[in-house]
Amino acid sequence: MDTSLADDVLHRFVLEKAGVRGVLVRLGPVWREVAARAEYPDELRQLLGQSLVASALLTGNIKLEGELSLELKTQGPLRLLFAECTEQGRMRGLARWQGDLPAPLRLDQLEGAVMAITIGNVERGQRYQGLVGLEQAALGPALESYFARSEQLPAKLLLAADQNHAVGLMLQRMPDHGGIEVEVDADGWDRVQHLMATLGDEEALAVAPETLLHRLFHEENVRLFEARPLRFGCSCSRERVQRMLRSLGRDEVEAALEARNGEIEVICEFCAERYTFDRVDAEHLLAVELPGEAHPGMQ
Repeated sequence: MDTSLADDVLHRFVLEKAGVRGVLVRLGPVWREVAARAEYPDELRQLLGQSLVASALLTGNIKLEGELSLELKTQGPLRLLFAECTEQGRMRGLARWQGDLPAPLRLDQLEGAVMAITIGNVERGQRYQGLVGLEQAALGPALESYFARSEQLPAKLLLAADQNHAVGLMLQRMPDHGGIEVEVDADGWDRVQHLMATLGDEEALAVAPETLLHRLFHEENVRLFEARPLRFGCSCSRERVQRMLRSLGRDEVEAALEARNGEIEVICEFCAERYTFDRVDAEHLLAVELPGEAHPGMQ
């Protein structure tokens, strides 16, 4: 198999001459699976694709244990946008909206908008969250500002999505060149930014990853690491749904049972998996402490 033609992959690389590290993500079937879950308006589908590929890009240069999610909430018609990539390369995403969305769909004009990047492991109770400023219209520049403020590490991003593919490219100046002994050009960071600026969305979406990197940076001594596969997948489980129902409390659960003739059905919005609970199931989940869950009343 020619890996340069593969979709659903994450490529890490180093531009040795410039002292710059990078990540390139190309999604095909994963993106089409996510996009097919709803009849998204064009601009919202594009933003969801960009967010999905960004969630994978952001895992490229960190030691991830658990999941990394990108979440946008607003008080306007766009209620929620969520994208996630796990340490195993499992990805999912969705968006919810009501009524007509503003056109164009600019992040800096969304009413009451808040965007967060969350990294952690829910089961272990480990969680880090950072807020992304939304002073820019597009997601790429917003994430660049996030890196500049929170990481004190310059970054440059390109995010693109169409009906069939979602592609992202991220460059970062390496701190101390990542411990790699290379002859670094002092103008390298500026130079590779200019090279990246020549790349348009259409070319990024049409060209295979290895070809694209060679076309852009062939004079920068590209060191390409082994590709990491990505796939669509959901972290929902019956146990997680049980925890959610327990958090509602006995009164809410019993009211739901009454409303649905003695059965609760929960459908995952990400993967459409159905979980059903009858009265016996409900009594059991309310009475039994689940693994990894603190006993009610305990801190």
